[in-house]
Amino acid sequence: MDPTEFFEVEARRCGYARVAGLDEAGRGPLAGPVVAAAVILPRRCALVGLNDSKQVPETERERLYEEISRRAVALAVGVVGVPEIDRLNILEATRLAMRRAVRALRPAPDYLLIDAAGLPDLLIPQRAIIKGDGLSVSIAAASILAKVTRDRLMREYHRQFPLYRFDIHKGYGTPEHLRLLAQHGPCAIHRRSFRPVREVLQYG
Repeated sequence: MDPTEFFEVEARRCGYARVAGLDEAGRGPLAGPVVAAAVILPRRCALVGLNDSKQVPETERERLYEEISRRAVALAVGVVGVPEIDRLNILEATRLAMRRAVRALRPAPDYLLIDAAGLPDLLIPQRAIIKGDGLSVSIAAASILAKVTRDRLMREYHRQFPLYRFDIHKGYGTPEHLRLLAQHGPCAIHRRSFRPVREVLQYG
């Protein structure tokens, strides 16, 4: 089943006017930032092919990114880089990226729909929805924005660090990435707090 406006409509029935979906990309990789996106869609915003970004092919994600950017009432991204990830841990870094995205939204949201975990320190009414990126159109749109933004950043990093092929695996722990990590050691955007990177530093 494709995402619907069920949760957005429910929030509006409760009196909220600016309902933002919120999601992230990049919690699992061994390298690169974590990116969150927040998006407020207009009512009855039909986006053909919209779904959780992991279920959408890359070319379709790029197309949807452009359409969402053109049609959204508001959108913003929050980025947390590797030094902050290593200092905070990935869960807190993800929450920080989400807070940055929400605080950058103009107009500001009055209600949040968040994939999986809530943000209790944000004084904005909110609802956390398990697997929300496959259920809510706003969260699914945020998922697309976050994923495409992060993938573009990783392609930029590939130009800086071509030995690691970040353009292919985007920093995730694929067999090829692990092989290149072991061969060349970590670069500046590897997350040293993550076990596979830490083990290369200790034993490589």
